[in-house]
Amino acid sequence: MTILDRRIHAFRPDLAARHLAGQVEAARFADAQPMRVVVPSAPLRREPRPDASLDTEALAGELVQVYEREEGWAWVQLAADGYVGYLPDDALRPDQPVPTHRVAGLRTFVYPGPSIKLPPLASLSLNAGVAVVEEKGDFAILADGGHVFLKHLAPADRFEADFVAVAERFLGVPYLWGGKTSLGLDCSGLTQLALAAAGIASPRDSDMLEAALGSAVPFGESLSGLERGDLIFWKGHVGILTDPETLLHANGYTMTVHREPLKEARDRIRDNSFGAITSIKRLE
Repeated sequence: MTILDRRIHAFRPDLAARHLAGQVEAARFADAQPMRVVVPSAPLRREPRPDASLDTEALAGELVQVYEREEGWAWVQLAADGYVGYLPDDALRPDQPVPTHRVAGLRTFVYPGPSIKLPPLASLSLNAGVAVVEEKGDFAILADGGHVFLKHLAPADRFEADFVAVAERFLGVPYLWGGKTSLGLDCSGLTQLALAAAGIASPRDSDMLEAALGSAVPFGESLSGLERGDLIFWKGHVGILTDPETLLHANGYTMTVHREPLKEARDRIRDNSFGAITSIKRLE
């Protein structure tokens, strides 16, 4: 049998996606049931337990392929980046409308009516998807009856021009392993969110990003010749250059999204955590 990556291929000893039949061994194979996330964000965990490791988060409106629903958990594969894991079953619903818009601000509120004085029902983070059925005054009315400030949304097919500027909005946001919202996120979550806002699809983890994105940029000890938007990779970490000498990254050193001189970050990371820079990638 072919050895596949459990992070992005839906297989377990007892169950696997039907399209993997012949590639993996499993006791049974199942067809996917498409569903959408109906909560602001849902934790995708490595095991079906609330205390299991958080691998990533699925945002409102996100499409998932469900292979099993059992004891309050759904074993799923995220449609956008292919990540596999367990979501709370009550975070999903079938037959939901396709999002027409995405949240374009860092965060926005959902109100029960067209007034900012009403107690909000929920808050949605950047790139969450919503289905707008009507625009009325300053508000977008959603398919579920919620109201969102219209200027905080963008059509689902309209993207940002500069993914680095998107990432810079997250300055100061706390670091959260596996996080992918404005309440907390990790290094690859920040990178993936910023790229997605600019219409660039990418995988979830730093090693996947390094393998999938851009062209390698030669570099030496001086770290000269770099550009805004270059991605700096270490084994297990990624950051974004906001200019040729400044790194933006979500990190466990400051426990925030932080901007600092690239050479200082390189030396500290090399000596204390992830080792030497493994590659620098430039998007084409």
